[in-house]
Amino acid sequence: MPSSISMKSGKLSVPDEPIIPFIEGDGTGPDIWRASVRTFDAAVQKAYGGKRKLHWQEVLAGEKAFNKTGNWLPEETLTAFRTHLVGIKGPLTTPVGGGIRSLNVALRQMLDLFVCLRPVRWFKGVPSPVKRPGDCDMVIFRENTEDIYAGIEMAAGTPEAQKVLDFMAAEFPKDFKKIRFGTASAAGEWQSMLEAIGAAKRDMSGPGAVQVGIGFKPVSYLGTERLVHSAIAYALKEKRKSVTIVHKGNIMKFTEGAFKDWAYKVATTFFRTDVVTERESWILGNREQNPSLTAEQNAKMIDPGFDMMTPDQRAKIVKEVETVLGTIGSTHGDGKWKQKVLIKDSIADITLQQVLTRPRDFDVIACMNLNGDYLSDALAAQVGGIGIAPGANINYITGHAIFEATHGTAPKYANLDQVNPGSVILSGEMMLRYMGWTEAADLIIKGMDGAISAKTVTYDFERLMKAEGDTTVKKVKCSEFADAVIKHM
Repeated sequence: MPSSISMKSGKLSVPDEPIIPFIEGDGTGPDIWRASVRTFDAAVQKAYGGKRKLHWQEVLAGEKAFNKTGNWLPEETLTAFRTHLVGIKGPLTTPVGGGIRSLNVALRQMLDLFVCLRPVRWFKGVPSPVKRPGDCDMVIFRENTEDIYAGIEMAAGTPEAQKVLDFMAAEFPKDFKKIRFGTASAAGEWQSMLEAIGAAKRDMSGPGAVQVGIGFKPVSYLGTERLVHSAIAYALKEKRKSVTIVHKGNIMKFTEGAFKDWAYKVATTFFRTDVVTERESWILGNREQNPSLTAEQNAKMIDPGFDMMTPDQRAKIVKEVETVLGTIGSTHGDGKWKQKVLIKDSIADITLQQVLTRPRDFDVIACMNLNGDYLSDALAAQVGGIGIAPGANINYITGHAIFEATHGTAPKYANLDQVNPGSVILSGEMMLRYMGWTEAADLIIKGMDGAISAKTVTYDFERLMKAEGDTTVKKVKCSEFADAVIKHM
């Protein structure tokens, strides 16, 4: 009998015939969904011979919901996802005319799906702009509920923005000075400079003179804890080698910098026996290479600027060395640290370069919302684009999860049976794996590998393959690509 997935004793409990809510999506969504659902059902049938079955329950969101109910995101849809825990969706359009900014963001926040999970891997034969796309095998844990995606903004010139500016001027005058054009007088000074070089005169009087948009960037310890805890637990479960904390803490010290510091705290508090930080690995490695090394000598090796530090700074580094050797020397020393999950951090901008130049240095990545947005799309470009990139939004505590296409609705291709269904197909693979149905998930990967290796692809890949000189590629429709995936299972 069909029944709901549930959480029992902190673990997902999946019946043999779970009810799965789905949103087919807008634009090309119906084409993609028809192809994808056949793929999912075929994988489950082949893996379990009828002993397990997915029961699909359509729920509405986006244009289809608005046209039928007058509501972009009906309460019934949220109720279905809350009740059945695990669901899947196609691409959704952004509502026009105010209200919900983004349906995707709304679903994440209303269901508290705090992890945006984005695995990135290459399928042999997929066109790529890099020489060795197979080196790119990463999983991004992007925080979903905080950072600037919290959506706390005041439009320039509004009373709300002015109220914030007035508050800062009164309560935080030092910081208010950093807002370059936060006053009419500052704007007037700039106008005078423009007029001095012949620029047109503008009216700088009145409240409209101050045009400053305001945004808030909340970052909390608890938000960081649950994201990083999930990332490290995943790395241990999947036998991954490292977790990299990506941040811009060198500039935003109390938000991005706090995220980095808290992430290390989570790692060493909750996973002490299973992880080693990068600095700890240096200290332990130095001692192993030279057992007679003093703490001060070791400190100089891990911090090249040691001799230029103040006495207090040097003492702090020496104390760090002594603490590491005293607390985990016996459990992590003698090379045992090499078998632990390595916890390290990387500045966001250099990360975007190094995932291109040194992709093998990265495995699991934990990051805040905006950095994760940049990273996931940049990585997708290396392995075929967002048209084939899967994604999920998960709350690992409650078990709620929505797996989703990561691309847009592409309305000009709607109902043409042309587009690549790979993003939703692979999101379904993630869903099956999350449910513990690994045999069916493995069949989808096998089918995708086989279809693409046989050069049976949709127009997007066909165009790129031909541009690289491959004349043997066969262009197929969206529905025919699903047939090819099923055939190669």
